[in-house]
Amino acid sequence: MTKHESRKAAAETSIFKVVFPNTTNHYDTLFGGEALKLMDEVAFIAATRFSRKKMVTVSSSKIDFEIPIPADTIIEVKGVIERVGRTSLDVVVRIYKEEMYVEDRTLAVQGTFTMVAVDEDKKPIPIFDSEQG
Repeated sequence: MTKHESRKAAAETSIFKVVFPNTTNHYDTLFGGEALKLMDEVAFIAATRFSRKKMVTVSSSKIDFEIPIPADTIIEVKGVIERVGRTSLDVVVRIYKEEMYVEDRTLAVQGTFTMVAVDEDKKPIPIFDSEQG
């Protein structure tokens, strides 16, 4: 495994949450805005763990809400580094739905977040210092 690949593997990030009623919409399923918030948070953490630089979200693309996530289920929000450029990287984030009392795990939401490394003035900087690569 190359240094680049091992950094990607080490940066993989997951958080687990219970979908409580205060995070649901009028259909008693996870509110889309709450899902996006969690996805952006995981993308930020994964990007920061990979780069060890200050990272900001510059875009998200094609967020697919495949199935609704009802209240009283467990979710895993998982981020994986997919592409690394000079100043930016893409994190694919997936939300998996798990029933509380049944062994059932299903992909519910997925999307890609593009993150950029920035300096103190919020200007893009290289993800890798010259000796890191």
